[in-house]
Amino acid sequence: MTAYRFCRTDDIGLLVGALNRCWSPCFPADPPVTPATFKRSIRDLQVWCSSCMVAFSGPDPVGVLIGAKRPTGTLVHKIAVHPDEQRQGHGRHLLTSLGSKLAILGPPRLVAEIPETLEPACGLFSASGYVQETILRDYVLPCEETEVSDGVRGSGDRDNWFVIPVTVDDLAANDLLGEPDPQICWTRSVETLTARKDDIAGLAIASDERIEAYLLHRPCGAPETEPGVEPSMEIVSLRSFVEDDGARLAHLISLLRARGMTTFRFPKVHPAEISTASLETLGFRPAAGHLRYAARAQ
Repeated sequence: MTAYRFCRTDDIGLLVGALNRCWSPCFPADPPVTPATFKRSIRDLQVWCSSCMVAFSGPDPVGVLIGAKRPTGTLVHKIAVHPDEQRQGHGRHLLTSLGSKLAILGPPRLVAEIPETLEPACGLFSASGYVQETILRDYVLPCEETEVSDGVRGSGDRDNWFVIPVTVDDLAANDLLGEPDPQICWTRSVETLTARKDDIAGLAIASDERIEAYLLHRPCGAPETEPGVEPSMEIVSLRSFVEDDGARLAHLISLLRARGMTTFRFPKVHPAEISTASLETLGFRPAAGHLRYAARAQ
């Protein structure tokens, strides 16, 4: 007989073990979860142990759900069932139990961001009452595209552009990060950027009066320890406040490329965040997609 229970803050060891037993066999390319990485998800993504559940068959975990909570809603960050226990209703029971709890305690909005290639997971959320809201698209800019996109821009007043380093705190102090926006993916939201600010660097173009464009980034992987792996960078925020056909953003990208970056990745972009046309003008090309599912707790 299967037992299900919500977790407490002293259950981090249990959740780590459940993830490694249930999630890792399904996603072997992911590194094993450790207490340190789980605690980091609490800091960065606002994972709440009280929004996490474990399913047991006897003493062994057979299913796990990891929930992250903010005032705007709860993210089903991870959900997995051990391969030997799949198709027995465990995943749906975990989702239903979380929805029942949040219908009382709130917030009522639940979301999940599922790779479009994971058809069983998409089917689980659809069967559990979630509705697909939108597609969050990954974009990639290889080095050869960076050269082309920057080269097609007119130089304009580029010689007078003042390029400065910029931090998350700098942008927040100038009210340029914006308000929390539920359309932006969870891992690049204002809350996540603020939590990860020590790991994020940036460049901006400024005039005497204001910041006109900025790009925030952080490393992808660890190329310095992996011979043969090209240096790549994750863009976590990209904004221009000047109508210039993308010239300022292209210039910032070219400056980062000059430092040795060869590939730029911009993950889970919402269509309302920046247009596909603007990204393609900069040289970005669409890659993988993530389906955002949403439901109201009940």
